[in-house]
Amino acid sequence: MLGHYHGQTWNGSELARSLGVSDKTVSRYLDILEGTFMTWRLRPWHTNQGKREIKAPKVYLTDTGILHSLLGIATEHDLLAHPKCGASWEGFVLHEIIRHTNARRDEVFFWALHSGAELDLMITRNGRRLGFEAKLTRSPKATPSMRSAQAALKLEHLYVVCHGQGEPWPLAQGISAVPLSALHSMEFAA
Repeated sequence: MLGHYHGQTWNGSELARSLGVSDKTVSRYLDILEGTFMTWRLRPWHTNQGKREIKAPKVYLTDTGILHSLLGIATEHDLLAHPKCGASWEGFVLHEIIRHTNARRDEVFFWALHSGAELDLMITRNGRRLGFEAKLTRSPKATPSMRSAQAALKLEHLYVVCHGQGEPWPLAQGISAVPLSALHSMEFAA
């Protein structure tokens, strides 16, 4: 069941009902899984600007191979046809960004509004904010959601990590596309 929550906002009550246990028990299970490095939680960022922000964390399985196994995904074809393909990509990319930037747990967040605007990852360090979106495409576009996050969060820059190879390129003012293959050669100065 946890595989289906990968990349989703945590709803312990829903999972507790499905398992027939208490919310507290499900919370302890998640703590154990996180303590054994099987899962990780990405905390929400609150701007307190009067907007209806999401306040529950997102949950990811640490190992995408285990995620694929839990979901019964055996081949690349199965993965590309699976509804969780994008969430699998997102979890993998976010983990790589956090590892590459050496971001600490207290420096990484996601941001989302109930109206739909969101940002997959924000790294805050030394008063600076960088935003990241993970898109499983070779040709990402700047979206209204990205521009909303850029303005609301006062991001220094927003990077859209996409599928493919090559050099980063600009998408819009303050927004760049970065192929995953180029991620490790980039310096993020946050």
